[in-house]
Amino acid sequence: MGLVQSPAPPMAVRTGRTRVRRVLGAIPIMIFGLYVVVGLLGPLFIDYSPVGGDLDDRLLSPGSVLSDGSTAVFGTDALGRDLFGQVIYGARTSLIIGTLVVLISGLVGILVGTAAGYRRGTTDLAASRVIDVLLAFPGILLAIVIAGVFDRSFAIVVVALSVTNWIGFARLSRSMAMTLRERDWVKSATVMGVRRRRIIARHILPFIAGPTLALATTEFAGAILAEASLSFLGLGLPSASVSWGQTIASGKEYLASAWWISAIPGIALALLVICVGFTGDRLTRYFSRKQ
Repeated sequence: MGLVQSPAPPMAVRTGRTRVRRVLGAIPIMIFGLYVVVGLLGPLFIDYSPVGGDLDDRLLSPGSVLSDGSTAVFGTDALGRDLFGQVIYGARTSLIIGTLVVLISGLVGILVGTAAGYRRGTTDLAASRVIDVLLAFPGILLAIVIAGVFDRSFAIVVVALSVTNWIGFARLSRSMAMTLRERDWVKSATVMGVRRRRIIARHILPFIAGPTLALATTEFAGAILAEASLSFLGLGLPSASVSWGQTIASGKEYLASAWWISAIPGIALALLVICVGFTGDRLTRYFSRKQ
């Protein structure tokens, strides 16, 4: 009579599944970290000129050998410029713009939302009306209008994307401040005569930091995608700068013969946005359990 194998204990099965989920959940974070490293350190080792190119090397497929003997890993565009350099420098541009937009939007949104949620009254009413007015306009449409009125520049793109991005931070911090102001420790500090600024700084903002960080990842991905959209439409960065949106736009006329010009930067952009989104979801679940 053969031995009957006993099934694995439920606890061991759950532990194995948890380990697999953790490994899978860490992959987007690792890819995002790779983008950051490449965007920061890549331009230090790779020389690239956005206005220079050799027409003899135009529209070469990925892996082709250039006239100077080097290899075009991702191919070249219609002006003979190396696509690999455009992807590397475009990553740095996207990371810088996304970071600046999140920092500016987060600072403005947290200040406005926390003040409105804690003080209530006229402050809350005024902030709510401003948010309602801005929400009536699609964010990307307002950014297009602002970028179209002024000359193309790095600063204008950051300002145009920050005009509406602060709303998400304001709504989150306002709702949390309204909840936290009813907590016992905040009421005790108020009764003891602690100043409002000190109460906000010590008893409210620390509890807002975690959820705000999770929201910042989502806004970061949205800012990168919006910048690429503006550059694709010719309203973003000037031609002397490198942007994934500009590279994708320059290859749209050659999709049949040189698909790599638009496809490779598009894949890089999509992968970054997806990984940042997964990272934000993981942070959101983490801080939700902490509440």
